[in-house]
Amino acid sequence: MPSSELPPTVFVLFGATGDLARRMVLPAFFDLARHDLLPRDWRLIGNGRGDVSHEDFADRVREALAEFGPEPGEGPWDGFADRLRFAGGGFGSDDPGSLLDVLAEAREELGDDVQYVHYLAVPPSAFEGLTRGLDAHGLTEGARVVYEKPYGTSPESFRELDELVLSVLDEEQVFRIDHFLGKEGTQDLHVLRFANGMFEHLWSREHVAEVQIDVPEDLDVADRAEFYDATGAALDMLVTHLFQLAAEVAMEPPVSFSPADLLAARESVLDAFRPLAPADVVLGQFEGYRDIDAVADDSTTDTFVAARLWVDTDRWRGVPFLLRTGKRMAASQQRVSLVMRRPDGPLDDVPGHGNVLTLSLSGSGAVELRLVAKRPGPELALSEGTAVLHLADVPGGTPLPPYVSLLHDVMTGDRSLFTSSAGLARAWTAFAPLQQQPPQVQPYAPGSWGPDAATDLPGPCGWVLGPASGGADSGG
Repeated sequence: MPSSELPPTVFVLFGATGDLARRMVLPAFFDLARHDLLPRDWRLIGNGRGDVSHEDFADRVREALAEFGPEPGEGPWDGFADRLRFAGGGFGSDDPGSLLDVLAEAREELGDDVQYVHYLAVPPSAFEGLTRGLDAHGLTEGARVVYEKPYGTSPESFRELDELVLSVLDEEQVFRIDHFLGKEGTQDLHVLRFANGMFEHLWSREHVAEVQIDVPEDLDVADRAEFYDATGAALDMLVTHLFQLAAEVAMEPPVSFSPADLLAARESVLDAFRPLAPADVVLGQFEGYRDIDAVADDSTTDTFVAARLWVDTDRWRGVPFLLRTGKRMAASQQRVSLVMRRPDGPLDDVPGHGNVLTLSLSGSGAVELRLVAKRPGPELALSEGTAVLHLADVPGGTPLPPYVSLLHDVMTGDRSLFTSSAGLARAWTAFAPLQQQPPQVQPYAPGSWGPDAATDLPGPCGWVLGPASGGADSGG
């Protein structure tokens, strides 16, 4: 549905003065306005505990855009600012603060037949109270509600939260956001595979030796140390982003590219994820982590996780999916790589990893194909070369940042890039053994590729990113 045909919409942004809203959500709303992707009539109501005037809230939004972009001067700032409102005093079942009054004013301006979109950019501990408040004050009927991650911190807490949410909302109203699914590179996985026969025929255990999903970060955690020390890399990234990316790669062909069929195809394969064996997981903590303010002196929180995941389907049985992420590592990358099997034949000295198909998820995304070729010269010597297609260079393309893409999908009701209740339940089942029997957290040097033990998880050539490993090949 074109944005101009969407009904009048009221966005309620809970946690509007928090860090997530400033860095991600508010800039995404302004980007939607820049691309003319908002409804014709809309209001954005920020909610928080403080008492902030509408004008002061608009000034805060402008400051956030100046810091994190896009700059206010790069879009229709005046018209955007005129539609910003703020409702202070918090919000809960017993005390709605000023939100109901501000909503009533918005309905007077837009009409009673408005679409509500509630965005919970708040810590997970606030999900329950806000969900109950939405129900108590009659704000759930026909509304769409966006929940940030982590949606639960264990299988048990996930079930408790989800039972509450689904007691007041239908599943179709719930949008559990995972911004990795909104990346242009992630979305291009579908098209790369299904629109190009040369890749679709390679997409199986017959041709793929291993899949590597690698998201190292060179960033620290100092700006959100309190949250991170209570969560860690495995909870923050593995059971959410990396599992979802693995499902994107491993899914069977969908019946169609409709949102419902794409969601069903991605999440049905989660049933085939073999529960993680602690022996297939390496946890690490970078040296100096405990010296950060708000981190306990004896913290055992993992800042690194690498896992070998098995997908027990006919297509992927025996192919390891190597998942890795961590803080203070040697580089920042976001990559999905299919490492191809070595061909049988007369050339037995193929260098490096041989043929590798990689999707870079950073920025607007890129497709990289690593090939083995003859090194120019008089001798038969083999070398590697890489062909790269940057998705931003595709003719006519207008890349959208992940939050912009996903917010637009919320408005149009497209749930194909969001996680469902059933899908998350399956992910938690696969993750549960790691929480029940976690391996010991091992130290690693900042600027490295993580603990030494992680280098032996892939096959003999090691990780595509980083130094090669001499470890033995792995079996399924």
